[in-house]
Amino acid sequence: MTGRPAREQIWDYPLEALREALINAVCHRDYTIPSNTDVRIYDDRLIVWSPGGLPFGITMEDLYKPHSSVLRNKGIGGIFYDMGWIEQWGSGIDKMRNTCTKAGIPEPQFEEYQGFRVIFRKDIYTEEYLRNLGLNERQIRAVMYVKEKGKITNEEYKSLNEVKRRLASYELNELTEKGVTERIGKVGKGTHYRLRKSVLNGHNAH
Repeated sequence: MTGRPAREQIWDYPLEALREALINAVCHRDYTIPSNTDVRIYDDRLIVWSPGGLPFGITMEDLYKPHSSVLRNKGIGGIFYDMGWIEQWGSGIDKMRNTCTKAGIPEPQFEEYQGFRVIFRKDIYTEEYLRNLGLNERQIRAVMYVKEKGKITNEEYKSLNEVKRRLASYELNELTEKGVTERIGKVGKGTHYRLRKSVLNGHNAH
């Protein structure tokens, strides 16, 4: 409730990031491949997929640092630029990452998968994702607890999983080392663990 007569619309994913993903898909896709550009919406994620991999001369690592824009379809790119839909060549990836971070959701994931796709997630800490990190069932249960309660202490971890303090400390530290949680406080009863606010795609937890 904001006091305004109309409700304030809150989107699952920032519209600016989705716009950039769609523009990139149309501008950079390989039109020699007779497939559609797809937008697939699931309960926990949204995927924009386009035929063809990255343009020649651009690697996945290049996407995470300043890079030149290699246009596969210069005519389409020129039209979008003239229409004001593209502000600066090569800025789309950073804009998607920054707008998602500001919206409080994970940065989008970029993959070459039978083409190229951008994956937007509402919440990166799914059970499937956590298992892929190599976490055990106790640690996954603890992450689900933190998602609900906001934090977890060593004592709460012990009680939740029926383990001794030493094992609880070890497994909580492992969660921090893998970039899933961050430790607040150094020693004492005030020490607790909460989810990291930002997980960089392709770094730290991946």
